[in-house]
Amino acid sequence: MSEKILWIDDEIDLLKPHIVFLEKKGYHVTPVNNVNEALDLMDSEKFALTLIDENMPGISGLEAIPMIKEKDNSLKIVMVTKSEEEHIMEEAIGSQIADYILKPVNPNQILLSLKKNLQQDDLVEQKTILQYQQEFRSLSLELSYLRTYQDWAEYYKKILNWEIKFDKVTDNEFADLLQSQKEEANIQFAKFIENNYEDWLHGSDKPNMSHTLFKEKVKPEVEKEKVLLLMIDNLRYDQWKVIEPLFTKYYNKISEDYYYSILPTATQYARNSFFAGLLPSEIEKRFPDKWFNDNEEGNKNEFERDFLEDQMKRIGLGSKSMKYLKVLNADFEKKIYDDFNQHKNNDLLVIVYNFIDILSHAKTDNHIVDQLIRDDKTFRSLTFNWFENSSLLKIIKAAAENGYKLVITTDHGTVYVKKPSKVVGDRETSTNIRYKTGKSLTYDDSDVWAITNPEKLFLPKGNLSSKYIFAKSNIFLAYPKNYNHFVNYYKETYQHGGISLEECIIPISILEPK
Repeated sequence: MSEKILWIDDEIDLLKPHIVFLEKKGYHVTPVNNVNEALDLMDSEKFALTLIDENMPGISGLEAIPMIKEKDNSLKIVMVTKSEEEHIMEEAIGSQIADYILKPVNPNQILLSLKKNLQQDDLVEQKTILQYQQEFRSLSLELSYLRTYQDWAEYYKKILNWEIKFDKVTDNEFADLLQSQKEEANIQFAKFIENNYEDWLHGSDKPNMSHTLFKEKVKPEVEKEKVLLLMIDNLRYDQWKVIEPLFTKYYNKISEDYYYSILPTATQYARNSFFAGLLPSEIEKRFPDKWFNDNEEGNKNEFERDFLEDQMKRIGLGSKSMKYLKVLNADFEKKIYDDFNQHKNNDLLVIVYNFIDILSHAKTDNHIVDQLIRDDKTFRSLTFNWFENSSLLKIIKAAAENGYKLVITTDHGTVYVKKPSKVVGDRETSTNIRYKTGKSLTYDDSDVWAITNPEKLFLPKGNLSSKYIFAKSNIFLAYPKNYNHFVNYYKETYQHGGISLEECIIPISILEPK
C-alpha cells in the first residue's frame, strides 16, 4: 500500500513533474494550493505526511502548522522554504516539524525526506538484520578465541551493542538468535572466571576491580578538581549506553571504561569493597564491628561513608572535603536538588542512587512492574523513561553549572534468570538467589562455581567449614522445599550475586561540564 502525501503549495501546478516523479516511486500525492482546502481534506482522508510551502498568501505555512497538528497530531510535516533566516527555522522546528527543505527543490531531495520520515524504521531494521547476518559467524568464531579479560569485555560490548540495535527491530527471530549467542558466551565466561579470578586477586595482571577502582580511577580526578561521583546501584552496561545521552546534554564524555565486579556480585560485597578499597575479608578484619556476614543481622551497607573516609585517608585524600548521600526514594532525590547549594563546595560529592536495584526487585514482587519489564529490551526502556523524568538530571545539570566533573559507575549488574538449580542447605545458609554461603551445601556442580576455601578469594567465613557457591549464566538457586512455587516466583526475574557478563563487566565513565 502506497503512502499518502498531502502537498500544500500556492504554486502547486508548477510542481507537477515532482508529483509524477514521487508517484512513480510508489507514493500517492494529493496536491492542494491553499491551507483551508487541505484542512477540509483532512476531515475525510488520512495522510502519512504533508509537504507545505512556508510562504503562501492567506494562511502561511508557519501559521498552518498548529492547525494541521490540531487535526492530526501524528501527521508528519515537512516545510518547504526559500528562506534560510534563523528565526524562521527556529520557529518551524519549535513547531515540531519533521524536516525542512530549502528551495529550489529537486525530486530526489523530496524523496530523501520522505524516505527518512516514512521509511526510516523499516530501512534501519533491514540494515540491522543484514549487518547482523554478516557478523553472526564472526561473533560465533570469536568466542573460541577469547583469552583475556580485555577480550571478554570487548566481546561483551559488541553483544550489547547489537542488543541495543535490535531494540528497534520487530523481527524477533534475529533478536532471539543474538540472545542464544549471549547465553553461550555466558557459559564460556563462567569457565573463564573460574580459571582466572583467584589469580587476579593475588597477581598483578588483572583488570580494575571493585576494590581498586576508586584509587585507580576516581582519586586522580579528585586530586585535580571537584568531582561528583554517581554510584548507580545495579546499573548494567547496556542500561548505561541507553541513558548516556541524558547525561551528555550537560557533560562531554572524556573517557568510558569497564571494570570487573568482585564476587559475589552483590551490593553487600561489591559496593562495600568499592568504598573501602579493600576486599571483603580485609574489610571484616579492619572493621570487625561494621561488617555483617550474610547470616548476621544488621544493615550490610550502613557504613559506606565510614569506609570511604578511611580509604581517602589511606590513599592521600584525607584533606579533601567529602559529602556522601544515598538516594532511596524520589522525595530525597528532589531534596538533594533543592539543597544543592549546601553541597556544592565539597571536593567530592558522592551520590548513591538505588533506583535500578529497587526496580529489578520490584519485578519479582510487583505484578504491574513484572508486566512492564518483560525482557532486557523493556528493562532498558523503563530505565530510560525513569531517568528522563527524574530529579537526578536536575542534580546533574546543577553539578555541571557548578563546575563538577562527573564520574558515573555502579557496583554490579544484574542478569535475567531462567533456569533453576536445586540447592540443599541448613538454616544458616544465606538466602541470595545467585549465590549461597554456608557450611552444609549440596548442589549441582555443573551449575555453580563452588569455593571451598573462601579465604583464597578474600571472602569472610561465617564458620570454619563455610563455603560459597556462585550460580553461572542465567541459573538461579532454589531449595527443594516448595520447589515449584519458588521456581515460578523467581523464574524470569532479575537477580545478582553470581557469574555472568551482565553482572561482572560494568561501566565507569568520566565526563566534564560543557
